[in-house]
Amino acid sequence: MIPPDDENPDVLPTPRMLAWARNSAAYRLSRKMMTERELATAIERKARQKFEGISASQLAALSAAAIDFGRQMLVLDDNTYAEVKVRSAVSSGRSKRVIAQKLAQKGVARDIVEEKLADTDDLRAALIFARKRAFGPFARKVVDDISRNKALAAFARQGFGFSLGARVMAMDLEEAQAVLEETGGSGGWF
Repeated sequence: MIPPDDENPDVLPTPRMLAWARNSAAYRLSRKMMTERELATAIERKARQKFEGISASQLAALSAAAIDFGRQMLVLDDNTYAEVKVRSAVSSGRSKRVIAQKLAQKGVARDIVEEKLADTDDLRAALIFARKRAFGPFARKVVDDISRNKALAAFARQGFGFSLGARVMAMDLEEAQAVLEETGGSGGWF
């Protein structure tokens, strides 16, 4: 009879495996910000390649050790990750809906996402998107119905509602710039 996993010493990761997990976590986290789920997935994937015949409980222990190491070094924090990504995405012209979807794919908890998105403004993001694409108040030429419909479709693909897209398209340049300035600066490089 095979003893349960807790009593089987072969199931526990070896010190060499644990050292590898810490080193791998340090390397990955030094290169880019990651969520806990991203780090765990990466460690498990590489451990399967590196250690032949590794068990599921050893994989779980290695990913848990890597996550603990990242937390101890204060470089693995889903709250900080979400805050940075939300700020960056809004300044790039992304909607709340798209940001929430992307963070959920990365493994950030729903309550953290909702907390970080509470202060964001879709109008500001839509105006930044319109400025990047030269839509509405930022258009360089007179907007006809076909161009307007294409712009509204682009807003929809970016996760903005029809009413918000139509509102941005109806603004004039001075009004759009005033909204951008009062909601957090011009969004430019100066």
